[in-house]
Amino acid sequence: MSAFAFHTTPQMIVRPGSSGEVAEFAGAKLGANILFVTDKGIRNAGLEKSAVRSLETAGHAVTIFDSVEADPSLATLMQAVDTAQASKTTGVVALGGGSSLDIAKLAALLAGSGEDIDEAWGVGNAKGPRLPLVLIPTTAGTGSEATPVSIITVGGEEKRGVSSPVILPDTAILDAELTVSLPASATAATGIDAMVHAIEAYASRNANNNPISRMLAVQALELLGANIEAAVFEPDNIDARSAMLLGSTLAGMAFANSPVAAVHALAYPIGGTFHIPHGLSNALVLPQVLRFNAAEAENGSYKLYAALCPHAFPDLDRSDGAQALCAAFIDKLAQLSADLGLPTKLRDVGIGEEALAKMASDAMLQTRLLVNNPRDLNEADALAIYKAAW
Repeated sequence: MSAFAFHTTPQMIVRPGSSGEVAEFAGAKLGANILFVTDKGIRNAGLEKSAVRSLETAGHAVTIFDSVEADPSLATLMQAVDTAQASKTTGVVALGGGSSLDIAKLAALLAGSGEDIDEAWGVGNAKGPRLPLVLIPTTAGTGSEATPVSIITVGGEEKRGVSSPVILPDTAILDAELTVSLPASATAATGIDAMVHAIEAYASRNANNNPISRMLAVQALELLGANIEAAVFEPDNIDARSAMLLGSTLAGMAFANSPVAAVHALAYPIGGTFHIPHGLSNALVLPQVLRFNAAEAENGSYKLYAALCPHAFPDLDRSDGAQALCAAFIDKLAQLSADLGLPTKLRDVGIGEEALAKMASDAMLQTRLLVNNPRDLNEADALAIYKAAW
């Protein structure tokens, strides 16, 4: 067996309603003064109230920072750090989607250590220490509550990331009640995003691909594949919502240690240039990237996708061999997006054919992701994938 390292969130609470008990689970660790990171949409919906009430009732002073936007900016991050420092923050709690969780991770790092963000970018450069950190996701997709990664928009379309185990939270609280009000389109897109995380983690060419990540990816796909349609079409189905939230976290644990690849690399220009939500960006290129990977039999990725198929879609026929099962798996994923009501072509989200060449060039900048892909991919390949997805 190859050597590997595995890092994950040390404490997870999985129970509907558990966000209202955050002080019980983590209050002693968080200290007296808490920075509570969220966004205005969450506050307008009142989703944060039970968690804030829990903390304040237990005697904590809570400062709410609700300026997080989609694809959060460096300016927003530094504003959160300034707020933390001004309020003498001793611990950070975030409740929201991946953007709020990403801001909280780095706010806890920078306020806790005084590090310069320019020295923390990249893999393994953040040194810490950080402030105590609790993450409470409101979407079943990013898995950010179990990943050592935070992505920030640093100017225009450029995104940078910090990847370090030091920004893994102390506690993740998975409260499916928080996801019930998520619109169907967002439930579908974030659910597909979680499935992408599991698929890419399982097939990653990264040297740290490991048995634990593969086991988690399989379990994640079983939960996600069996429950995504119920979560979309029966929004009050708390069992389906709980399964999706846990599946998303398991997929996050998997790809945190066996990193994602070309689906994400090709999705980034879609989100960065056209501001398409991350989960939908992944869904738009997923089938074509998998078809590209599976077309080269020597790399064996078709066997990996075939192995995943029964876990995500147990109803598919397994009698015709691995290549046929792989093709059926990819077709089923493409059909799933359509069945869930998601756009399935780049042109459906307003991307013109003339934009594809620049997107292919921009995708090549994602070298940290492309190196993990089961098949080598160049700019011409990326352009062909975008054309097939257009």
